[in-house]
Amino acid sequence: MTQTPVTLPADTVAPSREIAALKNMSFDELINNLVSDLVRFAISLAIAVAVFYIGRWIIRRIYSLVESILHKRNVEASLTTFVLSFVNIVLYFILIVTVIGILGIETSSFLALFASAGVAIGMALSGTLQNFAGGVLILLLKPFRVGDAIEAQGYAGTVRKIEIFNTVITTPDNKTIIIPNGGLSTGTINNSTTQLYRRVEWKLGISYGDKVEPVRAAILSMLAEDPRVFAEETSPAGAGTGPKVFVASLDDSAVTLAVRVWVRKEEYWDVFFAFNERFYEELPARGNMSFPFPQMDVHVQKI
Repeated sequence: MTQTPVTLPADTVAPSREIAALKNMSFDELINNLVSDLVRFAISLAIAVAVFYIGRWIIRRIYSLVESILHKRNVEASLTTFVLSFVNIVLYFILIVTVIGILGIETSSFLALFASAGVAIGMALSGTLQNFAGGVLILLLKPFRVGDAIEAQGYAGTVRKIEIFNTVITTPDNKTIIIPNGGLSTGTINNSTTQLYRRVEWKLGISYGDKVEPVRAAILSMLAEDPRVFAEETSPAGAGTGPKVFVASLDDSAVTLAVRVWVRKEEYWDVFFAFNERFYEELPARGNMSFPFPQMDVHVQKI
């Protein structure tokens, strides 16, 4: 009966041969080999330590160089922080892989393990990575900057910080709102700070039967008294964009007038609230009109 020889894997045969070789060594040969291995490892360790410290010094020099270039080009603070952090992490990763290779550890398996861990972490943190990508897009495309007044994701306020994963805004009543960058980078943003001027609009109701022209003249006279309101000849939006008063709609209980003017963006709310009060207090006397309110006429008929 013929027996088939068994072939062992190469990774099993090699250790077996090494064990057999160690058994055949004398004590002096074993000591010499151990000393030789220790010397080689000590030399590799010394080289690895030297490479680590030299590499760290080089990384610091590169970090300082990149930082100075970004500051000279007046790059925004949020983008500068992100770039420097990214450069630091990448360079230190390369340095650690190099040191591990000098020590004799197989770097390919280490990189494969790191890649597998990266895939697993990426799947677990998919939302966080989306916010990270959104932060990068915001920092690069700059749809808004720190200090801008924006409306996004159902919130309105002033941008205080643009971070890698979130954007921090404060509302007019001083609440801090943290909005993830993923939704900001793909959603609609209303930035009211990019332009120097804004248009203010009021809707005023007058009673049916009141004449429109006296009310229009009174409103235009009140607007002309305020230097914050741009006149026809100084309107930044061009010819024909001075103060306007026109009939916007004929509603159930009132004739609704629309009033539109142009002001500087920083004076928008001051002008809006100031004329809300002035229209209420002064317009009935100046324009010979009254503000209506919803009402119902009931007619009683005897049967």
